Amino acid sequence: MTGKSKWIQLAVLAIIMLVLPFFFPSGYYYRVGALIFVNALSVVGLVILIGYAGQISLGHAGFAGIGAYSCALAPVHLGLHPALAVLLGAGISGVLALLIGRPILRLKGYYLAVATLGFGILVSMILSNERGLTGGPDGISVPGLGLRPLLRDMGLRLSGGEFWYIVNAVVLLVSIWIALNLYQSATGRAMRALHGSETAAMTVGIDVARFKLQAFVLSAVYASVAGSLLALQNGFITPDVAGFMHSVEMVTMAVLGGVGSVLGATFGAAILTLLPQVLTVFADYEQLVLGFVMILVMIFLPLGLLPSIAARVRWRGV
Repeated sequence: MTGKSKWIQLAVLAIIMLVLPFFFPSGYYYRVGALIFVNALSVVGLVILIGYAGQISLGHAGFAGIGAYSCALAPVHLGLHPALAVLLGAGISGVLALLIGRPILRLKGYYLAVATLGFGILVSMILSNERGLTGGPDGISVPGLGLRPLLRDMGLRLSGGEFWYIVNAVVLLVSIWIALNLYQSATGRAMRALHGSETAAMTVGIDVARFKLQAFVLSAVYASVAGSLLALQNGFITPDVAGFMHSVEMVTMAVLGGVGSVLGATFGAAILTLLPQVLTVFADYEQLVLGFVMILVMIFLPLGLLPSIAARVRWRGV
């Protein structure tokens, strides 16, 4: 990937974000768009972990839960502004990923998957059982950013959906810019080297443990920020945000779109967020059809949707 290619990808994505609202039939679709951007943010973090460094995680929703509940609890108990609570949640997630990453990243394959799964389940159980602090399974309300009066003073009258569409789009673009820069950096090349073969990476002097840990910490921060934005956007959060199924959804989005491609994974997040909206016409068979579509994609487009389509277009152009 060249520097020019990076800017082309960012420009294409930014143009799509700007043009899409002109085709929205109602304000509801701003909410859907904002949700796509939040999901894509967490998936971009998984691209760094799985696609770059080759490490699997089935518990990354735990970090999303930490970010979400930081925005719910820090303003109430610590007096922090919700925007600062986002940074607090990211910091806590990063430190926690650093601490647990050292031992569990020594594991490989399904052992690593089970270890990360255990972390996600632990976070979800804590959030569900600490009713006095987190509200338990019923969830808890999240304070707003309080920016509407300021926006009105600036002459900007945005609905909630429009506001979060813009905020999440900007955060996603910045996160993708960071991920694409990482891909081109020496750190990114080291991560991709250990993805290919940890033994070969060691023989050329790459500190495998260090780069695996860096990928894990960075992906945890991405998941935490995504969880915070989801909580602020909805104004309410439940322990489901840290649940196992949310972790599975995140990994599925990454794999569906193309876990080795930042834009592919973003595309996968958009598809998997939109499909349930489209498949409601199938009523009780919605989940069955969704599963069938995903099986077909994995069989016929094994690299993921976007990379496979791009590869076929290049092949036909030769």
